[in-house]
Amino acid sequence: MRTGATISDVATAAGVSRATVSRVMNGVVVDAELTRRVRAAAQELQYRPSVTARSLSLGRTLAVGIVVPDLTNPMFQAVLRAAADGAHRSGYSVVVAETAGPGRDEVDVVRSTRARCDALVVVAPRTPAEELVPLLDDIAPVVVVNRSLPGTDVPTISVDYSQAMSGVVEHLADLGHRDLVYLTGPGSSPSNVARLDGLGRARLARGDLRYFTLECGATVADGYGIAHAVLATSATAVVAYNDQVAFGLLGRLHELGVDVPGALSVVGFDDIELARYATPSLTTVAVPYDRIGARAWERLHARISGADEAPAADPGVVVDGVAEILPTGLITRASSAAPAA
Repeated sequence: MRTGATISDVATAAGVSRATVSRVMNGVVVDAELTRRVRAAAQELQYRPSVTARSLSLGRTLAVGIVVPDLTNPMFQAVLRAAADGAHRSGYSVVVAETAGPGRDEVDVVRSTRARCDALVVVAPRTPAEELVPLLDDIAPVVVVNRSLPGTDVPTISVDYSQAMSGVVEHLADLGHRDLVYLTGPGSSPSNVARLDGLGRARLARGDLRYFTLECGATVADGYGIAHAVLATSATAVVAYNDQVAFGLLGRLHELGVDVPGALSVVGFDDIELARYATPSLTTVAVPYDRIGARAWERLHARISGADEAPAADPGVVVDGVAEILPTGLITRASSAAPAA
């Protein structure tokens, strides 16, 4: 006895051919009205295409890979979740790979993941540009997140970390701070380089400020371990590479009896979910990682399906060729205040 609707049932209900149903179900761009009719019929009949049959008919895996540096980082988790949600809604399975860990080479991880998938989203790659660009050319279609690649045709989704850092410095300067510390992230991280660029721009714009940079990292432990070095600078405000570093710093400062923000203001980056629940609540730069992940899938799906144009960008997004730069926003909370008199 047959169970479930077939592709023929959907074709009959929609008044189209089986081939048209197949194209719509496989994400191939067809007439909008035909697409609407096919999807409406499929929903009414509760039609579920066979993943195995689709893979064989298309000669593809119907899987996409998402490569991230560190699965423990909430920021990367947010990008991953949003991109994976979009892929699943479009009928694709998702293969997740992480480049962190001893002996793991980012290029090798990217290549091996691509071998199992039809396309890739690569999040925050740290490989030097001269190695990364030829690699991405070899494994297309691919979309890169949290990294700009001028002069290539690889779609990128990122934010302007340089401008965001300038905004953080302006906020602290307006509060009256004149001695600032930046806790740097991983040296190979392009977003860390961009933050440093923003710090340099702010230095030129505000000649009355004094800056320190301390090599730190990207983890809670890194922030916890650098507290004494921060205090040794006698700065009145510190900007952490990300919220995780800021959490570690706040924890150690609390243990040492240092009043935040009375004795030292602390600012993070990312505005991950826990930032508002820190003690004190964390002033930070809000980065729309959910939207970044969703947009990465939209751009990748357009390339997979052979669309002539990329889906329209959201309002406020800066589009430069294939690059999209999403806006950030400074979220002021209790961890930053005017310095003590």
